[in-house]
Amino acid sequence: MVMFTNSSTGKLKKLPPRYNAIIMPLVLSILMSCIVSGISTLTSMGFSIRFFAYWMDAWLISWLVAFPSLLLVLPLVRRIVAALVRQA
Repeated sequence: MVMFTNSSTGKLKKLPPRYNAIIMPLVLSILMSCIVSGISTLTSMGFSIRFFAYWMDAWLISWLVAFPSLLLVLPLVRRIVAALVRQA
């Protein structure tokens, strides 16, 4: 795996701000689909020896739907929130 680091500090380099529109829904879709698929898998099959394998299968399918969905609906959500929340 290639890691891009700042040679003087050893810290990971941050992406430019223009990537925010893709990274935010990417991280959100990963976390939310993982949590929701885990809870759904647990309630439907209970905890068993195969739970983790079934959860990961469910998570992958969920994420494949969640990420493009977020990219499509996020502009609408921003407009709805802007209409409901007073600007600082």
